[in-house]
Amino acid sequence: MAEPRLIVEMVCGMLSEELPLCLVPTRLTGNLLDEKSAAPIVGATWYTAYTVGDGLIYHFPAGILAAARYLTTDVLLDGDRLAVFLLTLQEGTDGPTFGVTYGLLNQCSARIRIPLKAVKQDRWRCEREGAWLKPIFTAEQVDLCRVDRLALTVHRKSEQSVRWCITPITATTDKPPPLDTPLLPAGPLLDESGQSTIHTWPTKTSRADLVTTRLHGQLATAPDRQWPAGFSRWGGWRGRRVEATGFFHTCRDDQRWWLVDPGGYLFWSSGVNCVRPDTAAAYAGLKTALTWTPDVDSFYRPMYGRDKNGKPTIDYLVANFIRAFGSEVWYEYWARIVLSFLRFASFNTISNWSDWEMARNAGFPYVRSLHLHFDRTPLVYRDFPDVFHPGFTQDVTAIAEQLCVTAQDPALIGYFLMNEPTWGKSDETPASGMLFHTRTCTSRLALCEFLRERYVDDANLADAWKMHATFAAVAEGKWSRPLTPAAKSDLAAFSSVMVKRFFNGLSMACRAVDSSHLNLGVRYHAVPPAWVLDGMSCFDVFSINCYERQLPAKLEQISTLLNRPVLVGEWHFGALDVGLPAGGVGHVRDQVARGQAFRAYVENAAAQPYCVGTHYFQLYDQSAMGRSDGENYGIGFLNVCNRPYEPLTSAARATHARLYQVAQGEVEPFDNVPEYLPGLFM
Repeated sequence: MAEPRLIVEMVCGMLSEELPLCLVPTRLTGNLLDEKSAAPIVGATWYTAYTVGDGLIYHFPAGILAAARYLTTDVLLDGDRLAVFLLTLQEGTDGPTFGVTYGLLNQCSARIRIPLKAVKQDRWRCEREGAWLKPIFTAEQVDLCRVDRLALTVHRKSEQSVRWCITPITATTDKPPPLDTPLLPAGPLLDESGQSTIHTWPTKTSRADLVTTRLHGQLATAPDRQWPAGFSRWGGWRGRRVEATGFFHTCRDDQRWWLVDPGGYLFWSSGVNCVRPDTAAAYAGLKTALTWTPDVDSFYRPMYGRDKNGKPTIDYLVANFIRAFGSEVWYEYWARIVLSFLRFASFNTISNWSDWEMARNAGFPYVRSLHLHFDRTPLVYRDFPDVFHPGFTQDVTAIAEQLCVTAQDPALIGYFLMNEPTWGKSDETPASGMLFHTRTCTSRLALCEFLRERYVDDANLADAWKMHATFAAVAEGKWSRPLTPAAKSDLAAFSSVMVKRFFNGLSMACRAVDSSHLNLGVRYHAVPPAWVLDGMSCFDVFSINCYERQLPAKLEQISTLLNRPVLVGEWHFGALDVGLPAGGVGHVRDQVARGQAFRAYVENAAAQPYCVGTHYFQLYDQSAMGRSDGENYGIGFLNVCNRPYEPLTSAARATHARLYQVAQGEVEPFDNVPEYLPGLFM
């Protein structure tokens, strides 16, 4: 008799001949309502969701998707607020579940094209396409031969209901064509200044010439706006001085951790990310959604660019500066204005993703990040390199050479090795991901030797893992068997070895080039699991991107364990009252509440003896039409017309005026917290 799995594969082969196949919902879930009114997309149905979790449920025979390569559908999101959706595929009622989350632009039709090879979880996300924003793959691997259900639900929403229309979800073997000309029921989405056309708000700039007037006024006052008198040459605190080294370094007194500036003054790093003229909108397939698109070879050429995937972008902030100052000197005047603003708001750090060369030239303290490129070393799982490969040492040596140009610059605080590794965002460890996705590599051979030291022979390995397993199967070849808890535990232990080798190798190479500046770590996206944390003792500072309301208590334990201070690399609070469709990861009611949230976050962080800084994400709002991946958050200190958000700016000044008193424990941190709303982000 045939094996059960073989029978399933035979059935899958028969069922898959029916492709392409339109999937029909079997029921609605939650409070979802369907409408009978005509939709603007042919064959689409209108739905309205009132609560998170509302959606559509589909059931079908197991295996019917086995030969499919894509799921596709056309959609249109009504209203003017972001909605985030979750599409899941599941093996039976209690089986593993694969998910993809994504957002949609309002008032612009989109074509969703989900590549089904992603169910193997070998990638974190795929590229944005038009109004289909930031598709991220979540949860577990699934076997399409066993998947028998699909769910499409509202994953995140504003306080408003979510109304959208959608055509039948279709499984196909052929890649669907892209949507080149979207429907725009409300007309173009951005005006000539880069503002949303589908939103209205009190501080919206009504004419482009008013932006020019504002920018000339900001340039005129720029020389008068300086750091407070209590700041040192490098933005440190004149109230206390310790030994100077000529570079930024860390120190720990009987109360807490500090950074120290090149002149020896204590320094608590309050910074802003993305200090660069950048509100770029990705417009591939969306050119008709723009009100104004000057010729690429015209006076406005600098407003056009390309994202890292080579797709076109357009930046109306740049256009606004060109219109005000001309195409030759606009950048110089932008730099004067923005440095003036940062000093006025009393920030002392230009943080990650910024124009660090501009900061260096201005002598303004800054950080920078490395660009990782493994030219000789293959990747074994997502962005994790084969750290046992002979090319790894050469690659990290080449990567470290980026630091040569800033190795002697006293304004540089330190460097980040990387940002939010995608291998850390998986339910799998790097070793287990490698086992499933890389048939042969040097690190799998090292894993085999690691296990051989523990178990000696195949019989002991199989007994320990409680499954059929051999060293030969671990060393190379396709691995498809589900892992037991014991196997996962060993793979986590080897992942720790891999991480240590990765971080230590890169850190040593950087130290050989630059022995003067701080290694600020990897800007991990969350509190790391133990198998990651073990490899971080080679950093000078533990960095984390922390979008919670305040720092979690566990960071103190990490600081103690590593004997290192903590730096927050990213955080923010946004609001929906200024013409952006999304409020960001941290979300509050309005601009006044943003100021309250800023003060509460920074002052609470300064009160923690292990924390030496917080870096806000980011200087400017994102484009209402979405950056390259689709993020379109109202989170900046300035909007696309270079208008500051006054309540937030005033809050920053107030906090920075008392920051060192808070850090010394002389005054209590600000505690008039706002109402915190559910995050609205992708």
